[in-house]
Amino acid sequence: MLGFPRLIYTLFVAATLLLGVALSIWNPYGLIPWAILPLLAVVGAFDLHSKHNVLRNYPILGHLRYLLEFVRPELRQYFFESEQSGRPFNREQRDIVNKRADGQSDTVPFGTRRDVEGAGADFAQHSIAPKQVDPTYGRIKIGGPQCSKPYNSSRLNISAMSFGSLSSNAVLAMNKGAKLGHFAQDTGEGAISPYHKVHDGDLIWEIASGYFGCRTRDGRFDSDEFARKASDNQVKMVEIKVSQGAKPGHGGLLPGVKVNREIARTREIEEGKDCLSPAQHPEFDTPVGLLRFMQRLRELCGGKPVGFKLCLGKRDEFMGICKAMLDSGIQPDFITIDGAEGGTGAAPAEFEDFIGTYINEALPFVDNCLKGIGKRDDIVVIASGKVATGFDMVTKLALGADMCNAARAFMFAVGCIQAQRCHTDTCPTGVTTQNPARSKSLDVPSKALRVRNFHNATVQSLLDITGALGLTSPDLLGPEHIYHRPEYGPACTYREMHPRVATGDFLSGALPSDYAADWEKASASRF
Repeated sequence: MLGFPRLIYTLFVAATLLLGVALSIWNPYGLIPWAILPLLAVVGAFDLHSKHNVLRNYPILGHLRYLLEFVRPELRQYFFESEQSGRPFNREQRDIVNKRADGQSDTVPFGTRRDVEGAGADFAQHSIAPKQVDPTYGRIKIGGPQCSKPYNSSRLNISAMSFGSLSSNAVLAMNKGAKLGHFAQDTGEGAISPYHKVHDGDLIWEIASGYFGCRTRDGRFDSDEFARKASDNQVKMVEIKVSQGAKPGHGGLLPGVKVNREIARTREIEEGKDCLSPAQHPEFDTPVGLLRFMQRLRELCGGKPVGFKLCLGKRDEFMGICKAMLDSGIQPDFITIDGAEGGTGAAPAEFEDFIGTYINEALPFVDNCLKGIGKRDDIVVIASGKVATGFDMVTKLALGADMCNAARAFMFAVGCIQAQRCHTDTCPTGVTTQNPARSKSLDVPSKALRVRNFHNATVQSLLDITGALGLTSPDLLGPEHIYHRPEYGPACTYREMHPRVATGDFLSGALPSDYAADWEKASASRF
């Protein structure tokens, strides 16, 4: 006995055959559109033996479900999301980036659309006596007492995005924009590609656990190759990637579909194979080992600023790095804090959603730890995590950073529409694909101008908001300047939410009770 799906399919095939016979007798021209029906019948025959339950129960018609599922992200983004409901960046944030990138006014009418009384809202209190902030405060010196070639950096730079994750044209546009705007581009862990060098924009060379661009055949660090490349004047700083916000505790991943011959040559890996970085560095496995490796890089690159990037995880492990600074006498020139809400081209969903510390919680802790050991003034703290506006920068600086990196905002500036196909090599705008037919749609000269415009307008917004708070410099921002509403009801400042630590408190034993147990557990000789 035929099941219901097979019965319906049999009736469809019979009706198709009868209609075909009738048309061949009375209206042969009607066989042209009729030809679609036999094709559907063939599809239905495969559906009846499909592994998908929906197709087996609803042959042919079941494909509508998968079609709607395929276009669901676009339908949601363009028709159903509100200005504030989109994720990971909402429409309002993307519009601000695009208007600033185009050099247009970002003013809006009729008042805020945000739920200012809702849980999670951040805001600042202005001063009746606003100040004019000198434009020179848009830059900052990076380089501590152990650095012989400090870098005069913008307060906002392009965060780590590798060639491979980005297309060649996206790298070109960002680097040219960085050159035009006098700021820096972080190479990401995928090494310095030829496209990073075309326009001579300042570079921050990121060295991750795969040591791409300076690796031996067995994947270990090649000091000679590193020294040769790091001596290039275009390389202004070197960053050791310990962990990444979107996938902390997990190695980097570039899907094999994106590893073409050019990327394989740049990274010194095998073409067409998934490029996996180890979760842990082969060159060190302790806090003091990290600092010794860092000092080794500083010597090899001729005294340029060297630091490390991590997503804050176990607090005692970061404190272990602080103890290692005290024990070894070695200290970084900068520390980049990557928020767990950060983005990437490819990451396991559970790591992206549930692992690591949100940047607004990580920054006060890191700031307090460096103050506690008396090293805060020597080390620049860089915030990397969902920075798209001037107020984002104000917030991060108030919570403990000195400057910011942005990744996805600069992707918007070169044409990204948040299609979220970065890992598939089918990016519709040519930003995150190695398909030449797609990437050539990204016009480098015009997008480079957008990159520069967005950067300049956002840094100016930082200075404008700082002045509106009655401050003459972003360096004066503190947790007391940003209010947070944890739930419906009165807001409080971040100063009230986090312990206050004075310079040297950890050394004198005056630790806040929230920190004492982790400090006791921390060790310079183990993570």
